[in-house]
Amino acid sequence: QVQLVESGGGSVQVGGSLTLSCTISESISQLVLMAWYRQFPGKQRESIATLTPGGGKWHDNSVKGRFTISRAHDKDALFLQMNNLRPEDTAVYYCKVNDLQWREYWGRGTQVTVSS
Repeated sequence: QVQLVESGGGSVQVGGSLTLSCTISESISQLVLMAWYRQFPGKQRESIATLTPGGGKWHDNSVKGRFTISRAHDKDALFLQMNNLRPEDTAVYYCKVNDLQWREYWGRGTQVTVSS
């Protein structure tokens, strides 16, 4: 059972920055995919960025150029650097990983609120 714990959410003004962290209880070498999702009220979770252990990255168009997914190299952790935040980025952000059997594991989420 892989456990994920997100941190780093909070309230920020338009144009501000936040860095989300996700601590992973499993070695990244035992994963096939890491991702950040977000969920707006009343909506389904949507994928915004993915990262493979080999370094392959994808960012959704809604965040491309503003958000960057990355991983730590001295510990098992995933990050999401968020710059130039907008009110429409307000959501609950989740970390998700897939293990070698493609089972999914989710964190509990962290709230990000962007105010104008």
